[in-house]
Amino acid sequence: MGNSASTWLIIVLAVLAANLPFLNERCFAVVATQRFSNPKPLWFRLFELILLYFCVGGIAFVLESAAGNRFPQDWEFYAINACLFLVLAFPGFVYRYLKRNHG
Repeated sequence: MGNSASTWLIIVLAVLAANLPFLNERCFAVVATQRFSNPKPLWFRLFELILLYFCVGGIAFVLESAAGNRFPQDWEFYAINACLFLVLAFPGFVYRYLKRNHG
């Protein structure tokens, strides 16, 4: 896979993964959450968001390693990526908590 294709793949995966916790009531869109009341609580959605951040980061790490040189990253890189992931999650958050009719 070329560098351009892998870059776009990571961007699309990040957008989908960032909005996934807010757009469904299942855990990771697969496992039904019978334990919690419907809808899922916000803390559980944020926990999913953190786990999906690390999943997308792992996929990006594998694609970068497969492309050739893996560049070392400091903590600043991961802090900026976490903030970007939160920004990508904003449309799903707005849909779930601000725009959707809850009545």
